[in-house]
Amino acid sequence: MMSGTSLDGIDLAVVETDGETIQAFGPVASYSYEAFPNERALIFRAMDEASTLTDRNARPGSLAEAEQAVTRLNRNALLAFLKEAGPTDVVGFHGQTVFHRPDIGLTIQIGDGHALAQAAGVPVVYDFRAADMAAGGHGAPFVPVFHRALAATIERPGPVAVLNLGGVANITYIDGDELIACDVGPANALLDDFVRTKTGRPYDEGGVSASNGRIGSMALKRLLTHPYFDVPPPKSLDRNNFRAFAHEVAELGVRSLEDGAALLTAFTAAAVERVLPHLPKHPRSWIVTGGGARNPVMMRFLAENLAPASVETGESVGWSSDHVEAQAFAFLAVRSLKGLPLSFPNTTGVAAPQTGGVIARP
Repeated sequence: MMSGTSLDGIDLAVVETDGETIQAFGPVASYSYEAFPNERALIFRAMDEASTLTDRNARPGSLAEAEQAVTRLNRNALLAFLKEAGPTDVVGFHGQTVFHRPDIGLTIQIGDGHALAQAAGVPVVYDFRAADMAAGGHGAPFVPVFHRALAATIERPGPVAVLNLGGVANITYIDGDELIACDVGPANALLDDFVRTKTGRPYDEGGVSASNGRIGSMALKRLLTHPYFDVPPPKSLDRNNFRAFAHEVAELGVRSLEDGAALLTAFTAAAVERVLPHLPKHPRSWIVTGGGARNPVMMRFLAENLAPASVETGESVGWSSDHVEAQAFAFLAVRSLKGLPLSFPNTTGVAAPQTGGVIARP
């Protein structure tokens, strides 16, 4: 089960796995937050309030109320999904990230895994990131080991890069046994927030606004001066790390919806390109997943920036792009039950391969 920082809803997926390889993919489903605007707004408020926390167990103000809402929404989604998909051995519950600051060793994912285990009657693994951060890692990105298993199911010239465009963009670089990962920059969160502010719509559907805008080259150049892009992996971001850039965009003279959407879409693609100097080799194959893979303008910018490498969506290689992260946490739940590592020095910066996850039993 996965609800990303773009806050578009809850994704669920079934994977048959031993925690090392993928035997089969099962049903997938998504439950949109569009029907729950009050809860979605509450979670956004909780994100704002969480920005000042120093204790991962604290739930002040609307944060406690938001945790109850997240638990309720996930419980209802899980029970509805299991009714259709059938029984499962274990549930991997990511929870909702409301705060992620690796520089101070603090990450907070809200949602009550024990309540879900009681409701579903099966073990639930949750709180995946805390052990990694306690051991000195960034706590993100956490799906690279699953990306490696996914890449083993297709034949593409290597190195292969799996690029997830959720609220934040993250990459997994796979070259044989070599696994490198990091958050590369903003993705849907910055663009979605801009479109929502301008129009009230949740995102730039089909990239229509961006396709009708002009990219200010000076504005793009200025945005790319952010020091984050010069830091080598492993590294990670919070959804709000680039939030101030939305204000900077306005200051750079972007007044129209179309020009702003075009600039921020181009910014996401350019941020991905900026990771290339930090990799041992340039990837020859890019597989793009997440909500950004459905944006044809985003895909066109990526293809232009990453040429001559091939750039494909996860759907085009037989993956369920919208459900890769949900599948990943199913995979990670099995690894957690078996005591297998979830994170590695070159993915989160942890000193040694690290297990994790809290197991709640019914």
